[in-house]
Amino acid sequence: MTTTTIPPISEYAMLSDCRTAALVAPDSTIEWLCAPRFDSPSVFARLLDRHHGGAWEWTVPEATTVHRDYLAETLVLRTRWHTPNGTAVGHDFLAVVPRHASGIAPAGILVRLLHCERGTVRLQSRITARPDYSTRDAHWTSRSHALIDEHSGLLLSGPAETIPDRSGAVVTDMVLRAGESVALGLDYTGDMLRRVDATTAHHLLTQTTHTWQAWASRSDYQGVAADWVRHSAVVLKGLISDDSGALITAPTTSLSEWPGGARNWDYRYAWRRDTARTIRALLRLGHHNDAGQLLRFLLDYCAEKENRVPPVTRIDNTPLPNETTLTHLSGYHDSRPVRIHSDAYRQHQLDVYGHILEAAFAYHEATGHTSLTDLNELRKVVEIAGRLWRHPDAGVWGINTSPRHWTESKLYAWVCFDRAIRLFQQTGTVPADTLDQWQAERDAIRTDVIAKGCHAGLGRFVQTYGAANVDGSLLHIPLVDFLPGTDPRVVATIDRIDAELGEAGFLVHRYDASTTRDDVPDTGEGAFLPCSFDMVSALVLANRVDEAHHRFTTLCAHAGALRLFAEEMTADGTMLGNYPHAFTHLALIEAALHLDEAQRERAHRVEARRPA
Repeated sequence: MTTTTIPPISEYAMLSDCRTAALVAPDSTIEWLCAPRFDSPSVFARLLDRHHGGAWEWTVPEATTVHRDYLAETLVLRTRWHTPNGTAVGHDFLAVVPRHASGIAPAGILVRLLHCERGTVRLQSRITARPDYSTRDAHWTSRSHALIDEHSGLLLSGPAETIPDRSGAVVTDMVLRAGESVALGLDYTGDMLRRVDATTAHHLLTQTTHTWQAWASRSDYQGVAADWVRHSAVVLKGLISDDSGALITAPTTSLSEWPGGARNWDYRYAWRRDTARTIRALLRLGHHNDAGQLLRFLLDYCAEKENRVPPVTRIDNTPLPNETTLTHLSGYHDSRPVRIHSDAYRQHQLDVYGHILEAAFAYHEATGHTSLTDLNELRKVVEIAGRLWRHPDAGVWGINTSPRHWTESKLYAWVCFDRAIRLFQQTGTVPADTLDQWQAERDAIRTDVIAKGCHAGLGRFVQTYGAANVDGSLLHIPLVDFLPGTDPRVVATIDRIDAELGEAGFLVHRYDASTTRDDVPDTGEGAFLPCSFDMVSALVLANRVDEAHHRFTTLCAHAGALRLFAEEMTADGTMLGNYPHAFTHLALIEAALHLDEAQRERAHRVEARRPA
């Protein structure tokens, strides 16, 4: 049953229980699962090695038509099979239970349920688990009507027909008649008292569906692209760790930014800027509890460190191990190296401080509350930014070749002081002379950015001080209210980004690798989807709403049927990079919210012009 065909990234479905995630290929094979956490070693890794990675195959032979979708506002995957002899519906999900504050908690079990609706259907299941990044085979032993791999603690339960074969795989081969169901469950908690049968699986399905939908119902957003926004919010929720509050950027590692290329990174960790921007988006959608959990995660690390805030940590807020390559894995589309961990932890990325303060200010504006402890930690963040902002850094792109004065980094240093001033003016918890000092720093940064980050002769902003080229991060200049979107310098920057980095009228590359001089061999990369959606937001603020709306709808039209986005895309819709990508779904939400605000303002103007 093993296949060597490599499906497009956009055809994979993600399952999540807010503790870990699985990717399901279009043929219903689970090709990626790390357990017990997002950043744990893999159990299934066929995604990164077609022959040795391990997978959970799930086949209805002779199926002539297969249709897949998510149950509304959930991460429960529904699959329908039609065969000459019958029809069946399957549900794949990582089971969850309700939790009061965050809304969702993991049950710790991956469930596969198949129900025969008409006639007869045959199910063939084959589980080839290869834990620890495929460095060993699972060794299943029978224990109380279940199978357990003692080393990993994985517990597999199902029908009596589920048995290990001579190769060590666990196989199930059975025929269902109309009205019959079968279920298998893979428990990653090692709970020997829990078993899954068809009745239990149906109960878990109902509970999981209701729990996801109850969380989604906390938002009443019904504006522009409401279905896309609400689905993207569910995706973001699925990438937030329930126990720590960390947002991972993606549940995968080393999905290349170009087939066969070397731009292969591990995104199963918590990047500060992604977390901070997600806080603002969730607040605007009404998910205040989740936003508060994310903010707590950000500030918990700040409480421990007074010299710097790293751009990324593990999901338990601990430092990342040194970046390592897994030479025994061939890589997705033979893209090597396969990497785990990230050396970005050790980088100085100045924009982190501005993102943290912007998120904290947005939270205070939305809730009216920031604890004294949090305010003390935020003050430390501002003090660190004050010591560092004049120094070069690795920038938002994390380029290691040489530190530089990135315009976007200085922009967010300005944001740090601007939001700190506004926050502490409202709380009244710092002396007036401290506010005066911060105002002086804010003004100094603004003067610096205008003088050095904006090319006087070209009349637009540039990627780094002294350069002439642009990058996609400059789209944030109007998004953070540094300048109005209609300012001629901003408009010129937007147009130059489109001319220099645009593709096909709707995509934006993050930068030109030849002029940016990054530290990776130039094997190519796709257009950067977060920047492509940021362009939509910037165009709205430039009063080019129709152009922005066209770009937005075109981007969405290039998504796969499951409406999941990777980090990058080519003009023909091929997804590249780690998947699904939190930053992309976040930028989609922000773009839709900008379009919605513009639409409401336009409607208000029309209404105001009507005669009484």
